[in-house]
Amino acid sequence: MPNIKKTAPLLDRRNLLKFTAASASTVAGIWWPGASWGQAKISSNPFTLGVASGSPTSDGIVLWTRLLPSGIFSSLGNENASVRWEIAHDDKFQRIVQQGTSVATPQLGHSVHVELAGLMSDSWYFYRFHAGEFTSAVGRTRTLPAVDAKVNSLRMAYASCQHWGHGFYGAYRHMAQEQLDLVMFLGDYIYEYPGTTNAANAVRLVTGGWVQSLADYRQRYALHKSDADLQAAHLACPWVFTWDDHEVQNDYTGDTAGYASQAEPSTDFSKRRAAAYQAWYEHMPVRSSVLTKALAGLIERSSKPNELRIYQNLRWGQLANMMLLDPRQYKDPAVCNPDGRLGSAVIDPKTCEALKDPARTMLGKTQEDWLHQQLGMTGTTWQVVGQATLIGPFGASGRISNDGWDGYPAARERLLGSLAGSHASNVVIGGDVHANWVGHVKADYTKVRSKILASEFCGTSITSRPTAATRAVMDVRLAKNPHYIFNDNEKRGYGVCEFSPSGLKTTLRVVEDVTKADTAVSTLASFSVQSGKLGVERI
Repeated sequence: MPNIKKTAPLLDRRNLLKFTAASASTVAGIWWPGASWGQAKISSNPFTLGVASGSPTSDGIVLWTRLLPSGIFSSLGNENASVRWEIAHDDKFQRIVQQGTSVATPQLGHSVHVELAGLMSDSWYFYRFHAGEFTSAVGRTRTLPAVDAKVNSLRMAYASCQHWGHGFYGAYRHMAQEQLDLVMFLGDYIYEYPGTTNAANAVRLVTGGWVQSLADYRQRYALHKSDADLQAAHLACPWVFTWDDHEVQNDYTGDTAGYASQAEPSTDFSKRRAAAYQAWYEHMPVRSSVLTKALAGLIERSSKPNELRIYQNLRWGQLANMMLLDPRQYKDPAVCNPDGRLGSAVIDPKTCEALKDPARTMLGKTQEDWLHQQLGMTGTTWQVVGQATLIGPFGASGRISNDGWDGYPAARERLLGSLAGSHASNVVIGGDVHANWVGHVKADYTKVRSKILASEFCGTSITSRPTAATRAVMDVRLAKNPHYIFNDNEKRGYGVCEFSPSGLKTTLRVVEDVTKADTAVSTLASFSVQSGKLGVERI
């Protein structure tokens, strides 16, 4: 089985755009004869990583696949391959809506992003790909309702943190059966650690070492995407994404490297981040517009090297405006780390003067301004903010993690001000902490009776292990932080949100045993929020 060359080249922005245009190009209605499907010889199933859809609009969707026959270390070499695609009203493809051909280029890891337009709003479709003599699994996807449509429901799941070595993806097998409209993924799709760091107590072994080069990142994504349960969840409905730190390096911020253990080889972080961002694009059903930057309603090329513009909003008719934030790319480095080390630390905020700097940011000014504008809009019952971690404080000892919102108090105050200006019912969803937290976003967390600005749901991990906190410690944290009404760090799983014009029901779904591939699923707890009223209640 041939190995991917470690010298896989990074693309600069100009070439990224060029090859992205080639891979996304389509020729609707044309069927190419097999003899002209590019130069790569495809002798075994190239769809080992499955198919997916995402980035929905009211008239379009992105269809994704990556050709990788014979296993995660294989490659099609340096040749192009032509991939036929179809989207239809039915899963037998007797009523085809659009069809065409895209080019899978080696420069983008033989990934394909088909950006479709001209579809009916608020409609379900089926899609598939063909390469050589092989046909992919059939995926199911949908478009968003029209912006002005009166919509009665939105059923979506949220998930994050899926360390391969910490467990099986049984949660995704159950998620695929939830009859969802959408999945919101909130970060840590892969982990950059080598298998040797968890081999002693791993549920399943991670292949490869430290992830640093483009070839490394491609292989690690291929490992995760080879999982049948994860593929099933992608087949069931479209996904939307943000990222956190492990898509690049633990606790990195902006252009600054994160914490590197003594075992992690040193590297040029700018090149490493560029490789990670390219690999993320190659493996996600996202639009080529992530390579551009939207300002003042105009699309212009980003002047920032290797930037991917991933924050976005999706409008679910008059029911909900969903915003996905980017919490890493524009983030200022953490402050007051012991010995000036990189990454994050648990610190005493009373002795850290740098925390008071009003200019420090989690999101960057441009994204902050964009979010403020989005939250100030009218026209939807719900405003839903998806980002990577907890908004509210959740410690118990007076010390804080300087990597989360606690480490960026001025930025959090600006976020709270934007939420206060919203004319809709606000919901904030997060991940990262490998535990379920449910509560309220407050205007002033030091005052118990302070105004509630939003309901907050922070999800547990799909597999990633929690901290060693016992149930007693979690109870103390809950008591010390009365803005939360529920927490649990013992169970892995996902959340399901059911929005309607009158209210929101959120159900915490957890698996019985993440170390078993055939694990059962159950409901840990359920909560409700009434539209137009403040506060979340357990039901």
